[in-house]
Amino acid sequence: MKPATAPPSADTANTTSNLRIRSLEPLVPPARLCALLPLDAAATQTIVEGRRAVERVLAGEDPRLVAVVGPCSIHDLDAARDYAARLHALAGRVADRLLVIMRVYFEKPRTTVGWKGLINDPHLDGTFDVATGLRLARGLLIEIARSGLPTATEFLEPITPQYIADTIVLGAIGARTTESPTHRQMASGLSMPVGFKNSTDGSLQAAVDAMQSARTPHSFLGIDNDGGTAVVSTTGNPWGVLMLRGGRSGSNYSPEVMQEARRRLDAAGLPVRVIVDCSHANSGKDHRRQSVVWRDVLAQRVAGDRAIVGMMLESNIAAGSQEASPDRTKLAYGVSVTDGCIGWEETEELLLEAHARLA
Repeated sequence: MKPATAPPSADTANTTSNLRIRSLEPLVPPARLCALLPLDAAATQTIVEGRRAVERVLAGEDPRLVAVVGPCSIHDLDAARDYAARLHALAGRVADRLLVIMRVYFEKPRTTVGWKGLINDPHLDGTFDVATGLRLARGLLIEIARSGLPTATEFLEPITPQYIADTIVLGAIGARTTESPTHRQMASGLSMPVGFKNSTDGSLQAAVDAMQSARTPHSFLGIDNDGGTAVVSTTGNPWGVLMLRGGRSGSNYSPEVMQEARRRLDAAGLPVRVIVDCSHANSGKDHRRQSVVWRDVLAQRVAGDRAIVGMMLESNIAAGSQEASPDRTKLAYGVSVTDGCIGWEETEELLLEAHARLA
């Protein structure tokens, strides 16, 4: 007869669980943060009308070109407000031909390690005060929406959308996550149009596959508005768009690549619509070459390529980049702490040039 065994003690159970977890810190539920920082009527109008405007562009009902313009990442809220005010004024000047959306990115995927963005580490000091990061991010997005300027962001962590997605007009799934089933499922339930970037190796097919997946309903594990674990069932998101950002093999905005993108989208039964990211591998990671990409793609659009529905610029108040530091006195105002950006004067020049050429 097998000898009886005693039930495992609490100490025994702890030898197999959370062995590499340093801490678990509860967060305020999404519903609570949204109640503390609610959307008002002005912000809601910007978001609803902005989403519909993007959908009309993607459907070919609005002839304007989408221009997603803004910092590589947000680290200084005062500089972000300053930039938003400038962009809002400029957007009004070009609104008949350009649909301007501010790039407001709070989550930064890293190839290896590095600062992961304002939500993850708002103080830039490794304290990872995510609760504060979420509050600051949502507050800024509401401020910008209240001013009348729509925003775009990349969704990296699958829980983040419950806290901020109601404020976003255009979402993005990045090059490092476009092949992730988790992110494709998440995108299928997002309430706004979503761009899917080609993978870091330059593969267009990965993004095309992601668009197909996100168009279909999914059921997956997530959290509800009260922060409880839930099975999330989605209807599918029909408003996907291919985003070309280049890859390890080089740029991918030439007419030949556009033709290949059209072929792949058409073969997959997807709408033929493309947004070109003028930064990242398309500019060789040199912010000074974004204007080259911008003008090249603009020329293709002016020549009649209606598959090109938008472009993206990484832009800030001042050009270049700098190392992140928790000592704010060491940081230059309006300069990126991640990828290099073009400055405000060049941003204004490129948008006004596009407006004139699209006449």
